[in-house]
Amino acid sequence: MRTKYCLALPAAALLSACAQLPPGDNAELTRQVTETEKAFADTMARRDFAAFQTFLAEEAIFDGGREPLRGKAAVAAAWKRYFEGGQAPFSWEPDRVVVLASGTLAQSGGPVRDPQGKLTARFNSIWRQEAPGQWRIVFDKGEPVCDCK
Repeated sequence: MRTKYCLALPAAALLSACAQLPPGDNAELTRQVTETEKAFADTMARRDFAAFQTFLAEEAIFDGGREPLRGKAAVAAAWKRYFEGGQAPFSWEPDRVVVLASGTLAQSGGPVRDPQGKLTARFNSIWRQEAPGQWRIVFDKGEPVCDCK
């Protein structure tokens, strides 16, 4: 039994090292986060509140109002109203995604638009890889855009 354990340790270390991408080579992780952000936004378009919640980390913080919303339950409770009715009150899409070389965290950002397509805000989100290929949002911040001339 001890011999099997001793052989398993080097094999596990080797597999772990192979799972890490070389620094700076994170095109696949960037693709994953981009697709995850798009799927997250699609929950709003489809009016699927249950699916929306699956993208939230337990300790998620959404900061866009007077006080930050802390925790998955608080975020879900505050966002439930956005899923009521037949038409989404806004939409969003990523136009920039960057991922740490370690592959543990990523940032996404992009435009937020009203139902008529007018740019109203920009979002910035931080995603954490909780399992291979599984990203959950840990921070989100929306900022209104200037309607200046």
